[in-house]
Amino acid sequence: MKHDEELTSLLVEFHEKFASWEHGVVRGKPLTLQQIHAMEILCAHGRLTMKELAEKMGVTTGSLTVLVDRLEKKGIVERQPHESDRRSIRLGMTAKGEQLAAEHHDLHLSLTRELTACLSPEETNQLINLLRKMLPFF
Repeated sequence: MKHDEELTSLLVEFHEKFASWEHGVVRGKPLTLQQIHAMEILCAHGRLTMKELAEKMGVTTGSLTVLVDRLEKKGIVERQPHESDRRSIRLGMTAKGEQLAAEHHDLHLSLTRELTACLSPEETNQLINLLRKMLPFF
């Protein structure tokens, strides 16, 4: 298609600008972007095993262990025994972690409002529907 080049360029530019925004938000904070992403996933999905969280983050459980250890030391997540599998541990958010995640989520909401301020309600609905269609490819 003739729009492939332009769309590719726009998607890459959007990704780079969004990633830059996210890195700017965490700069100077006590948490890394990857730690915040882990918190966001746990808030969205509830308690998860290390394997489940690793899959959702696209990392190995080995690399996730260090990240979770640091979040646990900061009092942001806690390891809890699995209710039905004695060999498994679930990760859950602490009250402190939920508060920090909520603060970061508020920043995302503000950005979303800024990004969609130039769109009509119909265009915003179209964007939502298009993103829903595309997300399953990841």
